[in-house]
Amino acid sequence: MTAALFSRGKGRRAATAACAVSLGLVALSACDKPTPLATVTVGSETVTAEASDGCYGDGKDLSSAKFKACLSAKPEETIKVTPGDKVRIGVDPEIAKSSWGLIANNPVMAEASKETYRSFDSDTLFAQQNPQTGQTTLEKKVTITIAELGKSSQGVKGIWRFTLERDS
Repeated sequence: MTAALFSRGKGRRAATAACAVSLGLVALSACDKPTPLATVTVGSETVTAEASDGCYGDGKDLSSAKFKACLSAKPEETIKVTPGDKVRIGVDPEIAKSSWGLIANNPVMAEASKETYRSFDSDTLFAQQNPQTGQTTLEKKVTITIAELGKSSQGVKGIWRFTLERDS
C-alpha cells in the first residue's frame, strides 16, 4: 500500500514539474527579442533605447508603410542639450555592420557610417533653414532619428528616435 502512495506522489511531482517547464516556455515565447541599442550622450548624461516599437525588421528591410509610421513614432527618450555641447551617438556593432545614418531637421551625415560611435555639434542638429529666405534658426526641440540602412539603396532595417531639448 505504501508503494502505491509513494509512486502516486512521485507522478504528481513529475507532472507538476512538466507543467512548470511548459508554462515557462510559453512565457518566454511571448517575450519580444530585444533589438540592438542606440545611445545618445551629452556631457555626463546618457539615454539608451531599443528600436521604436515595431520599427525593427530583425535583419530585413521595413516595408514602406512601416517605415513612414516609424518616422512619426513618438520618441521615448529625451535628453537636455546646452548650446555648444557635443552630442555623441553610439550604436550596437550589429547596426554599424549594416551602416547607419542620422536625421534631425535635415540629413546630418553626408554618407552612411559603419562606425559604432559618432560625435555631432549640437547647433548643427538644432539648425532649421527657411527654404524661402535661406535664413537658419535654432529650434528649441528636435527629434533625431537613427536609421539602420538596409540592403537596397532605399531600404531601412530599423529606426531609433530620441528627443533633444535645448537647455538655454
